[in-house]
Formats: sequence, C-alpha cells, structure tokens
Amino acid sequence: MKRRLAILVALVTCIFASTKGTVAQEYSRSMPPFRISSNVTYVKNGSWEGKIDVYSRVNPPGPEPTLFWMHGGSPAVGSKDGQLTSFLPYLELGWNVINIEPRQLGVTMAPATLQNSLCAVRWAMHNAARYNIDVNKLVLSGASSGSWFAVAGGLGVRLDGWSDACPGPEEPKVAAVVNWYGNWDLADILQGPNTKDYAADWVKGVPNPMELARLMSPLPLRPGVPPVISIHGDADPTVPYTQSVRLHEALQKAGVPQKLVTIPGGKHGGFPREENERAYKEVDAFLKANGLTVR
Repeated sequence: MKRRLAILVALVTCIFASTKGTVAQEYSRSMPPFRISSNVTYVKNGSWEGKIDVYSRVNPPGPEPTLFWMHGGSPAVGSKDGQLTSFLPYLELGWNVINIEPRQLGVTMAPATLQNSLCAVRWAMHNAARYNIDVNKLVLSGASSGSWFAVAGGLGVRLDGWSDACPGPEEPKVAAVVNWYGNWDLADILQGPNTKDYAADWVKGVPNPMELARLMSPLPLRPGVPPVISIHGDADPTVPYTQSVRLHEALQKAGVPQKLVTIPGGKHGGFPREENERAYKEVDAFLKANGLTVR
C-alpha cells in the first residue's frame, strides 16, 4: 500500500511538471520511466477540442502495448482528470496508457461520444511511432459509460459517418477489451424492467432512440471480435449485472476468449480493496494469456 501511494504521489507530481511532454525520471525504482504528454488535442468539433493524456514508456525495447482509458459518468458528469488511480496498475506493469476525454459535458451524447473514442484510437495509430505504440496491441477499457464505449468500439460498432470528424486511413483495430461494469446495452435500460433514469439523457433529442440504441449494441457479435474480460458487481444498482452475463454468454457461444469476474455483493464500482486487487490480477493474467505482454 505504501509503495503504491508513493508511486501515486510521484506520478501526480510528474503530471503537473510534464504538461509539454517532458520525461518523468526516477520517481520509482520499481517502475520504468514514462513520458507524460498532457492535454494533447486528438479531435476538434467547432470550438471544442477533445484532449488526451499520453503516458508512454521512455526508450522501450520496441513498440509497446497501449491501453485506452475512458472515464464514466452521465452526459453532464465526468472528466478524464482525476482518473490516474483507475489506470495506475497498468503503468506499474509498464503499459503505455492513453487517458481520453471523449465528450463535452452536457453537449456530446451517445453516438458522438463513441465516434470521438474511435477518433482517439485513430490518432494513436497515426502517431504510433512518436509514442512507441504497438498498433497490433491496443486495448480499450473504461468504467461504467466509459466501458460502454470501450465495448462498442472494441467489438466493431461503427455508425455511418463516424470518421467524418477525424478523416484518415487507420481503421481502429483492438486486441482486447477490459470492461468495468459497462452499460453496453442502452436499449435494456431505456425501456422495460431494467429502465434507468439516466439512460434517456444519452439519446436526448434523437428521433428514434431505441433504433439508435440497437445500432450501438455489439450484439449480435460481428466477425473477428477480440477477447473481452469484464468486472461487475452482482448487486450493481446502476448497471444491471445481467448485461455482463449476457455479453459473456454470447462471447462464449461464439468461441471468443472471454472471462467474467464477478464481485460478490459488489455495487457500481467502489469495490473492497481485496476484490479490486483480485480483479486487476485477473485482468493482467487474461491479457497475458491473449498475447498482450510488456517487454
């Protein structure tokens, strides 16, 4: 615990000192040095600029696996800032991490947020050489609504015109998805017994919200989807646990590598320390089993 706290304090210090991409050196004897590039613009929409924070290994032996992290929250709540503790375990393992801000609060709804997430992946592929990114080892992850877009984007949901905001030849290819209690099935929480009040906010003003919800669903599965691991509390009052169960039943039936890590009595995040540590160990083992290792 003391080791992780020391790393966290040092990393936070480095973030404030490295907004222009300076090298964070010797802040931990147990971690490789990282170059931290903060608030890099990856997409523009009018006066709004989508920003990312890039944590890239310094002088690695070659291109490295890279994890994209998307924060959760409603359309009017949430920010990439303050997400460090969520992806700190990946930094400890030596992963590159890209922390994404995929939306403008109160403005960017479901389709556009997915589009922006994919634009961030395209940006990373285009800039792979600069940040030592292995474009064949990209992992999408996030929490809650962030995991919705990780699951949808990772499993091949592509709405018409999604790339108009970020033209380019790179097709986002994902090697794995790490889903932390994501609400990937919007239709499930828009209508019926699992309806949630927040669901309608994601499709506010859309003429046919249920049709859009179905278009954004990863089910039925598309060909060639990557491995998926999900972490979900079986007492989640916000996103039904059954969403992860149904997703993994479909993956298993299709023969896709998958794992569902159930947190007994777990709510919507905020898991006990021992359960959280167990979950990250499961994630690490799953990624390694599927060829996603750091040198």
